[in-house]
Amino acid sequence: MKTNFWQQLKKPIIGLSPMDGVTDQPFRYIQKKYGQPDIVYTEFASVEGVCHGATSMLKDFLYDETQRPVIAQVYGTTPDSFRQTATLLCQLGFDGIDINMGCPAKNVAHSGAGAKLITTPKLAQEIIKETKLGIEDWVNGKSAADCANVSDEITREVERRHELLPIAYQQRQSIPVSVKTRIGFDKPVIRDWMETLLEMEPVAIALHGRTLKQQYGGSADWEQIGIAAEIASKSETLILGNGDVTSLEIAHERASTYKLDGILIGRASFGNPFVFRESVHVSPTIYEIAVEHAEVFEKTYSSREKYSFLPMRKHLGWYVRGVPEAASIRAALFQTNSSQEVRSVLEENGLL
Repeated sequence: MKTNFWQQLKKPIIGLSPMDGVTDQPFRYIQKKYGQPDIVYTEFASVEGVCHGATSMLKDFLYDETQRPVIAQVYGTTPDSFRQTATLLCQLGFDGIDINMGCPAKNVAHSGAGAKLITTPKLAQEIIKETKLGIEDWVNGKSAADCANVSDEITREVERRHELLPIAYQQRQSIPVSVKTRIGFDKPVIRDWMETLLEMEPVAIALHGRTLKQQYGGSADWEQIGIAAEIASKSETLILGNGDVTSLEIAHERASTYKLDGILIGRASFGNPFVFRESVHVSPTIYEIAVEHAEVFEKTYSSREKYSFLPMRKHLGWYVRGVPEAASIRAALFQTNSSQEVRSVLEENGLL
């Protein structure tokens, strides 16, 4: 059975962009509950790490049923590792797999992964091909236990999670492959790059309107994204734009102007799940949501051996942007180690 949730989504698709160090399970839960983006992605994980690592490599693949459709994002340079990881992700019940070909981080690009793949088009194509074959392997009866490089420890954890899935997601269904990338490496090469990707027929391509060289500086080049949409118009591949979208209104304007199938919103969602909503949200307040976010973080991770509240703190800073005395409140929040301490800080400052 083949499923493609992308084709069932109302256009323009408005999704939460995948962001390393941000879009973890608690963040996605809060964004989906209060913002209701059409799609969400996990943080990206290394396929080489998944194939050769311990169960800690699976931490990025936590999600709950409220987040569907939920897409697992992966990166790397080894086609066979993409194939094995794809089989594993199918077993974990994801709705889709996204290949990161856009990350500008030095440690990722220097390894040949992320946006560096723009400079190695044949390898990029091979990676998409092998990812699709890994999904076929799942449909044809293989599982993590059949993946030569996946450890027994990871296999057992994948099997445990699989058994907890709703029956519908335990079936051997094909899932779609998409790509998240940029308009170029050190300069825009959108025509050649799009032709390279479209040959492999990904179900969707999400384009950030900057080159790797730009990182997040300057402005996103939406004209280049528009060119990509024009090139893809004769194919069945959906094109989503990404970069400097700060409101739902701007998202719809960009989609209309550049004839896009959808938009991904990234940094504008920090501490603001309401960015995905048309109506003004009144209750609960953003500060009550901040406490809930901290509670979900604790529930998700506190039982882990190396648990730390530290990754939650940056989110707390985003929730208090723009309030009087924000700097001092943020400083206090950055010292917290529990949701109860977060609540106390917000109460002491009259925000709860």
